[in-house]
Amino acid sequence: MMAAEIIHVRTEEQLQECLKIRKEVFVEEQNVPLDLEIDAFDTLSSDANHILIQDDGQYVATGRLIYYKEGTAKMQRIAVRKEYRSKGLGRVLLVALEELARELGLRYSILDAQVQAEPFYSKLGYEVISKEPFYDAGILHVRMQKTL
Repeated sequence: MMAAEIIHVRTEEQLQECLKIRKEVFVEEQNVPLDLEIDAFDTLSSDANHILIQDDGQYVATGRLIYYKEGTAKMQRIAVRKEYRSKGLGRVLLVALEELARELGLRYSILDAQVQAEPFYSKLGYEVISKEPFYDAGILHVRMQKTL
């Protein structure tokens, strides 16, 4: 079995692959409106860093990192295609994003986790910091943070 490959998105073609995975997971599977899913950070710019995970020749997962506030990365749009879930790829993706955040000199990572994904992030060292769950794109979330 080939190990998953971590790709730091540098080309428009790679970025489109990220968006394709996100549309599949968030728009088609979870009914998030497309105009909420795609935003100003979905470009090749220094404001956002996108990561793509390739497994066995297929693009299977994606996520992005934006600068939230000084010293803090915000991990967003973390998506693993349905048929590739529970294979540890979400973990590979998140660890790659955290590694990138450290390289960028950031000390904290925050993310808004869908409530059903909270145990996944807890296992990876994230703690809930929001007082109560909140809706984003019609889906309940909690804000979580980790010291990198």
